[in-house]
Amino acid sequence: MPYQVQDSQSFLSRLSVFRTAAAAVGLACSLALAATGSAQAQSKPKFKLAYAKCAHCMSMALVPELAKNVDIEGINFTAGSDALTALVSKSVDIAQVTYLSFVSGLDKGFDLVAVSGQVNGGSEMLVGKDTPLASDDWAGLKKLIADYKAQGKPFRIAASRGNAQDLHMRGELALNGINPSKDVQFVNIPNPSDHAAALQRGEVELICSVEPFASQIRMTGVGKHFAFPYKQAAGRLTNLIVTRSDVIKEHPAEVRETVAAVVRLVDNLQKDKQAWIGSIVKGTGLDKAVATEALKNSYPDYKMYRQQTQAIGAMMKDLKYISTDVSAQIDKNMDYSFLMEVTKKPKTELGY
Repeated sequence: MPYQVQDSQSFLSRLSVFRTAAAAVGLACSLALAATGSAQAQSKPKFKLAYAKCAHCMSMALVPELAKNVDIEGINFTAGSDALTALVSKSVDIAQVTYLSFVSGLDKGFDLVAVSGQVNGGSEMLVGKDTPLASDDWAGLKKLIADYKAQGKPFRIAASRGNAQDLHMRGELALNGINPSKDVQFVNIPNPSDHAAALQRGEVELICSVEPFASQIRMTGVGKHFAFPYKQAAGRLTNLIVTRSDVIKEHPAEVRETVAAVVRLVDNLQKDKQAWIGSIVKGTGLDKAVATEALKNSYPDYKMYRQQTQAIGAMMKDLKYISTDVSAQIDKNMDYSFLMEVTKKPKTELGY
């Protein structure tokens, strides 16, 4: 019996040691797995993406969840010009801007490289609800401007200076015989969400706004449609995805993964617009009906249109938006390689 007790005690002692060792092994394994997971999480590169607050821009909020192998942080700015400033100042790595911002940035000597399209359209010219003008009545608009001039009053036109809508409108005015530098007075309203109030208060006679704020103006009865300014050289072209040459050199994989996410976004938007509508409602605070209406004037497209960009540059120089000929820079700074790799298409099928 003493022998059995001693044996039992020995067994319990050995069992205790075994349990302690097993627990230690288990803890070590858990720590190793946790460390591996943490290392994997830390190894996933981070990338900062800037985009503006408009209907065709807000869909960029969906890009981070569509990205693979890169952790994208989406940062929303009031306007594309703010997103461009963040990119140039190296606060972000890549940005959704406008063709206008891209061209004007090249004119200023900024280090900008376009790598993808995103969404086009989104521009609409509107007049006050009581203005005696029918849709596309350019002859009537010219007469109205002349009447104001005869009375010694300026005919005031508003937009957000430097955005695509501003350029679309100025080009359209010039096409229809209205000199944007001499015949009208421009009012800069930086935040497009303020466009409706300016038109309602009678601070301007005509406005070229961006969606969804253009639809808001029409649907609330503040103003009415005058024209879609798409006959000028820029056509419907609006958004580009732009980065810097140093980012391409140091983080080519992240740029490629971001472009891939934008391509997935465009493919998804062409099939189903509900997530897009949701992003507009969340980003602007406008209701679903306005967001849905806004998308009738927006067109997902990841292609980059080189020849039209050249035409935009020429028009901007004519309108004195830029001071130099940037055609050589446009050709040099539109990089189709990422789109080609992601889509498996030649650049001739991607807008080149």
